[in-house]
Amino acid sequence: MKKAIHISQALAMLNHGERVNLIVVSSKGKLLFFDDVISLSYDTYKGTRSIKFVRSGQIRTIHDVCIVGINDFEVFL
Repeated sequence: MKKAIHISQALAMLNHGERVNLIVVSSKGKLLFFDDVISLSYDTYKGTRSIKFVRSGQIRTIHDVCIVGINDFEVFL
């Protein structure tokens, strides 16, 4: 059985600027695997965050509620 953590703990890990691996659900329902990313900023009103891929330098915006995995943990609401 996988280990699970609450979304608040996952967001705390992101807010500390730690390098993490994320699993995010896309708008079409696909699982996206993001390896070695850091969180740059967070928009409280929209519930979105900007993440940066450390290796490529690419920046993307994701919704926090779409995060279903971080490192080796399953994320629950």
